[in-house]
Amino acid sequence: MLITVRNLVKKIEKKEVLSGVQFDIGLGEFIVLLGASGSGKTTLLRCITLQDKWDAGHFFFEGRDIMELNALQKRKYRKKWAYIEEKPTLIGDKTALKNVLKGRFYETAWWRKLTGKVKMDEHIMGMDFLEKVGLLDKAHHKANTLSGGEVQRVAIAKALVQGAQIIVADEPISGLDPENAKKVMMDLQNLCQKTNVTVICCLHQVELAEKYATRLWGLSEGKLVFDIKGRRLTQSEKDRVF
Repeated sequence: MLITVRNLVKKIEKKEVLSGVQFDIGLGEFIVLLGASGSGKTTLLRCITLQDKWDAGHFFFEGRDIMELNALQKRKYRKKWAYIEEKPTLIGDKTALKNVLKGRFYETAWWRKLTGKVKMDEHIMGMDFLEKVGLLDKAHHKANTLSGGEVQRVAIAKALVQGAQIIVADEPISGLDPENAKKVMMDLQNLCQKTNVTVICCLHQVELAEKYATRLWGLSEGKLVFDIKGRRLTQSEKDRVF
């Protein structure tokens, strides 16, 4: 098992926003988290990526309890997962390829950071990951010329180039037109199927979640009220989270 979480509790101003959440996650799963506004979806994603401190619970990654590690050890493990915000920020005057290679920042020699020079193998790696998300033809286009859907896909490629085993995305198709939303969802689905990357994201679009996810989580008032294989939800299941 890749990830095991037990009894996750998160409080904000003494109020529990996540209450005893627990789950197991395997390689290559595409999990979509559903829930109404204020249900705790973003907080759960931020806790999974250790951006928010837990008030209680255990987090096992590849069998090791991350909560027992010191800050330096946690940082090492955090490189294994990537968090993609609802509206990813790219460097507008840099190309899609240069933005992707920012994911290699901590592995890049200091003098290369200063000069902006890229090693050939890293250049090829960046191009490979842009190809995986269907943007090879946009590699040398500046980020500020890309569409919203293309920006999301560059952010996914950037996460992959840093070596992330898990991609956690907060509303990755928010504000996109239906065609681009489907492209992003297909990209995420293909990554899970072809590379064994695990994806966890939250959506408002139930129909797309039902179509693409291998697993559906329902969150209500800080609690997981269902955890089922990807399929059409019954009306009673929808009523539990919306």
